[in-house]
Amino acid sequence: MDQKSPSELVALIRKLSYREGDFTLSSGKKSSFYVDLKATTLHPEGVFRIGEAALDLLMRQDLRVQGVGGLTLGADPLATAISLAARVRGLSWPAFIVRKEPKGHGTSQYIEGTENLPPGAQVLVLEDVVTTGGSSIKAIERLREAGYRPIATLTVVDREEGGAEAIRKAGLEFFTLTTLREIRGL
Repeated sequence: MDQKSPSELVALIRKLSYREGDFTLSSGKKSSFYVDLKATTLHPEGVFRIGEAALDLLMRQDLRVQGVGGLTLGADPLATAISLAARVRGLSWPAFIVRKEPKGHGTSQYIEGTENLPPGAQVLVLEDVVTTGGSSIKAIERLREAGYRPIATLTVVDREEGGAEAIRKAGLEFFTLTTLREIRGL
């Protein structure tokens, strides 16, 4: 298996996803820089490295989960990457997707992939970039309402603007692969 250093993941994110300019974040905050992580999570090398790095971190923490996912769209490639990385190591961590609005037809559900999760499963909530933690908290609420037990949140990039604290306040552990400071080289 191709093991890469965390600094190589940071360099790839910097190359593919970091931008400077005038941006409005999903939290509504204005920023002079932006991390569009989808450019990395949709790149084969990027998503592979993220899956491996996330699984390595989670294994070091001895985190026992029964599923991985989060609020669509940012969490979707992460969930698949981590689920596949876990599968390679003999673990079964099915991916799930939390919709922003309930499905408009059929089952009208908020969560996709529940068929692969046992009732009351302990799950890992994923978010590509955390600013305020709002997307993770929305996913946590939806998962709890559905009877699942979110135990931790993992993000690829923490902007270090209060999101980690908000997630911990919601009762979950918080893990990150890198920070905005590291990506900016500060």
